[in-house]
Amino acid sequence: MIVLRAPAEIVKLRASNRIVAIIMERLKEAIHPGTTTLALDEMAEKLVLEMGATPAFKGYKGFKHTLCTSVNEQVVHGIPNKKKLKDGDIISIDIGVKLDGYYGDHALTIPVGNVSDEAKRLLKFCEEALGKGIEKAVAGNRLFDISNAIQVHAESAGYSVVRVYVGHGVGTSLHEEPQVPNFGEPGTGPELKPGMVLAIEPMLNVGGPDVKVLDDAWTVVTADGNLSAHFEHSMAVSEDGPIILSVAA
Repeated sequence: MIVLRAPAEIVKLRASNRIVAIIMERLKEAIHPGTTTLALDEMAEKLVLEMGATPAFKGYKGFKHTLCTSVNEQVVHGIPNKKKLKDGDIISIDIGVKLDGYYGDHALTIPVGNVSDEAKRLLKFCEEALGKGIEKAVAGNRLFDISNAIQVHAESAGYSVVRVYVGHGVGTSLHEEPQVPNFGEPGTGPELKPGMVLAIEPMLNVGGPDVKVLDDAWTVVTADGNLSAHFEHSMAVSEDGPIILSVAA
């Protein structure tokens, strides 16, 4: 069942998502060659707790960390570790928190030092694809209008969209209905209504769309070893258009 959130609930979701956005800005400043993803994770958990929230991912289905940190060919759900980031890496940071019973969820892919033109272009188009999807999150549109906008923008640039991992509703649970694929036929899917809150999260690959899960049972990587990028905003459908919740302002 898709839950329509009341205005007072949107206020609470804005508060939890503001926290993830603020922490993301702090993490961006801390990412440089020589940093470890474990250090970023420890920093993020400290900030989450200082801001009065709790980590949403830690303990979720046995996951042991506050962040998912996915480097280069890793798509999502990378586990923080002591390996140092290198100049030229790209890293997807995904963070979720719970505040006053409501969840915030946000992800960015960030360049480490000086990255290749190929990596810069991938990040640019992935972030743009997210924006194209959010633009379609208008009351009266259909859910897969969002999906199709992401797919068209990605594929027009020569990228593939990951199909087995998708966006989702977010509210009093981290993952709620509906699922939000990054591909689909426009004009189909549930009608978008004011009060729907969605975590829209395109995952774009330089190569093919296929992925696999490593032996740690969490880390998802591209099957062909090519780069992948991931951007995510939590947003609300309103009578006045889409409202991005995961912003620091």
